[in-house]
Amino acid sequence: MTVHFVGAGPGAADLLTLRAARVIGASPVCLYAGALVPVEVLGHCPPGARLVDTAELTLDEIVAELVAAHAEGHDVARLHSGDPSVFSAMAEQMRRLDAAGVPYDVTPGVPAFAAAAAALRRELTVPGVGQTVVLTRTSARATPMPPGEDLASLGRTRATLVLHLAVQRITEVVADLTPHYGAGCPVAVVARASRDDELVLRGTLADIADQVLTAGVRRTAIIVVGEVLAAEGFPDSHLYSTTRCRT
Repeated sequence: MTVHFVGAGPGAADLLTLRAARVIGASPVCLYAGALVPVEVLGHCPPGARLVDTAELTLDEIVAELVAAHAEGHDVARLHSGDPSVFSAMAEQMRRLDAAGVPYDVTPGVPAFAAAAAALRRELTVPGVGQTVVLTRTSARATPMPPGEDLASLGRTRATLVLHLAVQRITEVVADLTPHYGAGCPVAVVARASRDDELVLRGTLADIADQVLTAGVRRTAIIVVGEVLAAEGFPDSHLYSTTRCRT
């Protein structure tokens, strides 16, 4: 039997991939974080499936559930919000499953930052404005950032920054980035992207912190920083140029 790490998407149940829905529907056991995965997604589980909310479980307890289901001959859908390739804590689960000899695979999902960009109706790579996107977070109560990956260092690149797990530290984020991007740099915060209660805040480094604090946004939000958010008059992409070489 197999443990299936499944990207459950950013929130909206209809942003689940066809493969994800198929895998969930064929798994008699499903582990999910109740605070992040909407109940509508669980509607794809087969009747009588064992549903385990991992929100209050430790890593060892989660892995114990996966190993036990495998021992009983059950496929397991281990749901992660967004796409499990970033900020999902999937790697440490895989490491433990390797040690236990339990097979697993991964089904990608729609990442939260893509849903945020869609809500903003913006491309994050705009010709002549920004061609580099950095996905990152802040330390806060999470594990420390590796050397050279702090916001001050990343800010020196002036690339488009997409921050996960950082909205609770919005004041510190602004303080770290303003010296490099300038107070007038466009910023957007998208909370609960793709869900019915989605909230979009637009501003600059000068005013976004006040907006976030006034709106009471504390979690499940993406911060986007960069000139691409206000790009106008940029050159057309070479991709569709009538003068490029065709083969």
